Amino acid sequence: MAYNEFAYFYDELNGAADYDALYLYVKSQLEKNGIQDGIVVDLGCGTGELTLMLTQAGYDMISVDQSEEMLAVLREKADELEISERLLLLRQDILNLDLYGTIRAAISTFDTYNHIGPRENFEKAIEKAAFFMEKDGVFLFDLNTPYKHREVLADNVFDLEGPDATCRWENHYDEAEQTVDIRIGIHYLDTDERFEEHFKEYTYPLEYVEEVLKRYGFRMETVCDGETFAPLTEESQRYIITAIKEYTQMEKR
Repeated sequence: MAYNEFAYFYDELNGAADYDALYLYVKSQLEKNGIQDGIVVDLGCGTGELTLMLTQAGYDMISVDQSEEMLAVLREKADELEISERLLLLRQDILNLDLYGTIRAAISTFDTYNHIGPRENFEKAIEKAAFFMEKDGVFLFDLNTPYKHREVLADNVFDLEGPDATCRWENHYDEAEQTVDIRIGIHYLDTDERFEEHFKEYTYPLEYVEEVLKRYGFRMETVCDGETFAPLTEESQRYIITAIKEYTQMEKR
């Protein structure tokens, strides 16, 4: 799934996200595992707020997204900060990831892996990230929880407003399929143009995620609430997972 029209006001309508807290948590997890510099890939980077923060902290960032529009917004931000030369932007589907070399860490935030598709796609995406990871590398990513899909998104409709556009976010939860069908209706106020985007989120139980990570050489080290960064509760809406690569693909057991 690639956001297109949504890219240009993604930041406006995602303004409630606490990027500073997310950045501090991600950086602390990287440093805790001995990664204070080197190549880090942001998978599904979107408009790149976290990418830019980590670049400014001294990491060599590779930013991957399927949406040309998202990458264009990120490039504009990097140009304004005069750090474009320190970023590598790749327009790729993370199911067909090709990084041309190894990485010390991978991060992925704001539900990117929920959008990947049915389980065979999720597993392929984990396998791709594992392929490029150095031994003792860190894979840090988040997922919307089953609770959020079932109780929060559910069959609810959310109306969002930004300075230049409005967005109607409509959800339909399918218990049997373990998916949330999402339609985003976008209305640009100045031109009166309207666009619609449609995609799905898939639910992955935590036990299943841990099993897939183990299959591809990762040890799940830490799981906490992806919004408060505190211990999980029954009402946590997002997991944030830190996994450690126990061996390289060349050492695959």
